[in-house]
Amino acid sequence: MKELYLVFIISIFCGKITAQSSHVLWYNQPAEFFEESLVLGNGKMGATVFGGVNSDKIYLNDITLWSGEPVNANMNPEAYKNLPAIREALQNENYKLAEELNKKIQGKNSEKYAPLGTIEISTPNKAKAINYRRELDISNAVSKVTYEIDGVKFTKEYFVSAPDQIMIIKLTSSQKGALNFDINLSSLLKSNVEVKDNVLSLNGRAPINEHAGYTVLSKYLEIKERGTRFTTLMKIKNKDGAITASDKTLGVKNATEAVIYVSIATSFNGFDKNPATEGVNDKAIASEKLKKAFAIPFDKLKTSHVADYQKFYNRVTLDLGKTTAPDLATDERLLRYADGKEDKNLEILYFNFGRYLLISSSRTLGVPANLQGLWNPHLSPPWSSNYTMNINLEENYWLAENTNLSEMHLPLLSFIKNLSVTGKVTAKTFYGVDKGWAAGHNSDIWAMTNPVGQFGKEEPMWACWPMAGAWLSTHIWEHYVFTQDKNYLKTEGYPLMKGAAEFCMGWLVEDKNGNLITAPSTSPENQYKLADGFVGATMYGGTADLAMIRECFDKTIKAAKILNVDAEFVKKMEADLANLHPYQIGKKGNLQEWYFDWEDNDPKHRHQSQLFGLFPGDHITPEKTPHLAEASKKTLEIKGDETTGWSKGWRINLWARLWDGNRAYKMYRELLRYVDPDGKKTEKPRRGGGTYPNLFDAHPPFQIDGNFGGAAAVAEMLVQSDENEIRLLPALPDAWESGSLKGICARGGFEIDMIWSNKKVKSLIVSSKKGGKATVILNGKEQTVSLKKGEKKEINW
Repeated sequence: MKELYLVFIISIFCGKITAQSSHVLWYNQPAEFFEESLVLGNGKMGATVFGGVNSDKIYLNDITLWSGEPVNANMNPEAYKNLPAIREALQNENYKLAEELNKKIQGKNSEKYAPLGTIEISTPNKAKAINYRRELDISNAVSKVTYEIDGVKFTKEYFVSAPDQIMIIKLTSSQKGALNFDINLSSLLKSNVEVKDNVLSLNGRAPINEHAGYTVLSKYLEIKERGTRFTTLMKIKNKDGAITASDKTLGVKNATEAVIYVSIATSFNGFDKNPATEGVNDKAIASEKLKKAFAIPFDKLKTSHVADYQKFYNRVTLDLGKTTAPDLATDERLLRYADGKEDKNLEILYFNFGRYLLISSSRTLGVPANLQGLWNPHLSPPWSSNYTMNINLEENYWLAENTNLSEMHLPLLSFIKNLSVTGKVTAKTFYGVDKGWAAGHNSDIWAMTNPVGQFGKEEPMWACWPMAGAWLSTHIWEHYVFTQDKNYLKTEGYPLMKGAAEFCMGWLVEDKNGNLITAPSTSPENQYKLADGFVGATMYGGTADLAMIRECFDKTIKAAKILNVDAEFVKKMEADLANLHPYQIGKKGNLQEWYFDWEDNDPKHRHQSQLFGLFPGDHITPEKTPHLAEASKKTLEIKGDETTGWSKGWRINLWARLWDGNRAYKMYRELLRYVDPDGKKTEKPRRGGGTYPNLFDAHPPFQIDGNFGGAAAVAEMLVQSDENEIRLLPALPDAWESGSLKGICARGGFEIDMIWSNKKVKSLIVSSKKGGKATVILNGKEQTVSLKKGEKKEINW
């Protein structure tokens, strides 16, 4: 134990040396593109900082600002009546007809996540700035810009506080009276700007429909009962100099120091409340937050912000041994790394950045991080920046429990509860299932659950998929098994899991062999190719569907038995689980994606949903089901390693679950491949999946799920666990032969601190949150550990 503590003490002592490269993103120039900017957030309010000299642009977001209003879940009440015809076509192996008929089981598309506004801080300095530096320190969630003009050093400091629900921008100059600036505030949404009593305000409204263009939106704004309102307020506290104001701008002249306070709010009041007629008073809320924060000194605001943030961030520390990489700007580090150079601290930085992003974007109950987390500058963001639930939303939360950020999981878990409400209607009207709840490919802040597709206008390959409830229910189990919070499982979690399982039971039908399958079925966004040349997506008995149902049933059975409830329901689930159509291994040795051994239309398709049972599920393992694990490996080999950012994040986790650390590491390096900003024009553009200069994941364009999936994969390479076992260094690559890890979580309510050298664990401390027993697998040996609640124990062999 002394050795372990000594290493951690030394690591703290040496923190000043390593913090720069494993906790700080920095650059020698302002951001020109969104993918170069630095992002801040408190889980509700988001800020995107460009750090310009003469003009500093900051995008603002609020995670509750979306187009639309509460969804009418009963939008297609007789859609289910088309099911018999679809199933008959499938029984007759008429897949072309089934594909067309499947379009009749569609509803509306999701709403869009909206941009709130843009701050522009303009300065009169026209001389060239020197010694420029822009940084984001993710160890304290503070961004800073420094530069010199004509011998005067200017500093800008930015943070978004969760305790005080305020954004702070502090500007200083090294020379008295040299600070001059003006603030403009604008929005892509319909809005009004004014200055009153030295407060700059922006008030507007989001559109009521994601298809309502802003050329016709003005007529909706006149109807007070439609759309989400939003308010932004800004006020300056100056140390000296004078505050200036016009009818639409606010500024400072001849000052040395000034602090800008930014408060935002929306009228959103819940997924089932009209944001106009039942919405909260956004103006009053923004005003109250501004008033309270303005009375608090800057230093106190910063101290409370940092303390609040670090109570989450500091739970986990990772060291991967000595590095020879030079201390370069982050964009230069990525380019150097892309050339195959070693930079272990860049690998740590990416892991730390994923945790930073989750803390910063997921602290609002009922409103989880979306496709872009919290940060969206676009009126029409890619894929509406919505909740894509056939992988992307779930991938956002793979790192929540194991990297010790369980609280950040709660926005998703509470969102699932919202989905279960609308999902009960969806289960009946779209799928003819009277019990339980279902959800489809996409959702939004209004908890939309219907299959999308604009009522028959879109392709079934992505639109017609009802398994999101089954997938999401496994997140509830994960939260329980990591936290051991039995009260949560009883009062919140299990009823939701049961509802998802009930839908699955009602959705299953028998195939010609008497096995249970889904019909119709699709495999997310992929297509098969038949011998006659037909390319389609609609089929029966898709492997992905059945894998998710297996996982849903297995976890729901376990939950019911822990709570000692629903014995008869458990028997039915166990019977259905035993009767599910079994996994099939194809002629290429792969795990079949389709019921039959059909060809893939795209053999290297980005989705690998048929491998759900390997990860994020756990019913396929190299130890317990070696033949299925080997088929999963063959599937990944056929698909290859070249894919989009989020998919690469998933594949790294899959290789980790196959205990192939070097293959996982190879793909982790590829995930960190430098990608040029989307709007940047170069002679030889670097495109594809990878990482933008600001470490954002490139799908492309930007999607945050790759950041989260990649960070989760690092933890998965170092520690894997189930309800009974904790396996240490299961997929450790040769490149990480020595290192240390502190605070990582294992299922069963355990935390792991360990040091390894020459790929062998040298020191290990296991602690328990609730008390319990687990088998620890270390250096090829097993040892059972029993701990009391709060106990910490050194494990020796």
